[in-house]
Amino acid sequence: MFKHLLKIAALLLMLMFVINNSASAQQSKQEKQAAKEALIKKKIQDRRFTFIAETALPMRGSMRMLTPGYDLRITRDSVVAYLPYFGRAYSAPLNLMGGGVQFTSIKFDYKVEERKKGGWNIIIKPNDVDDNQQLNLTVFSNGSASVQVTSNNRQAIQFNGYISMAQ
Repeated sequence: MFKHLLKIAALLLMLMFVINNSASAQQSKQEKQAAKEALIKKKIQDRRFTFIAETALPMRGSMRMLTPGYDLRITRDSVVAYLPYFGRAYSAPLNLMGGGVQFTSIKFDYKVEERKKGGWNIIIKPNDVDDNQQLNLTVFSNGSASVQVTSNNRQAIQFNGYISMAQ
């Protein structure tokens, strides 16, 4: 009888240990997510982040996986876009070497709004780029993001990816 009670007590002790570890692991995960969200928010407010593109979604056609290296870098004083383009152009570009969505802007409007369900909407309007473009970024609190590029001379295109934690 005593052995039986001892086994039950040992089992209860192990169960309490497992539940306690599970709760602390969940709390640790939530703390990490909160720290990541705070870091992303600071990067967006400071205008110091890089969007890494992983897929492109043209208006016509299917989603395309992208090779590494395509990004959109935002700093306090510049926006540097190096993204591919798939879609229909309404007029020929002046610079035939500048295919894709590639530009550097030092005169741009930058507007941030917090989303109701978490994350941010960012609108960037470069004022010193030949093709009048607008970049609409949607950044989620987990770091994933999408960028929609609208233009007067081309169909819109969307890129999905994430905000880099480097910098």
